Amino acid sequence: MLFEKIRAIICDYFELDEDEVTPETTFADIGADSLDMVDLAMSLEDDFRVEVTDEALEGFVTVADVVEYIEAML
Repeated sequence: MLFEKIRAIICDYFELDEDEVTPETTFADIGADSLDMVDLAMSLEDDFRVEVTDEALEGFVTVADVVEYIEAML
């Protein structure tokens, strides 16, 4: 369920179809730049009421990385 919610946030921000985003999808695959990642972090912070540190953000390579981080913070 957490993956689906995070996938919905990513799809909404990057204007992607849900079938385009899997846990293995990298942010490079979807063309995310550093500003996109900061915006995504702010969305995650708002939706999940967690803090996404700069160190964590730098470690987000795949969607699975985000899911693992949010799981650990909840």
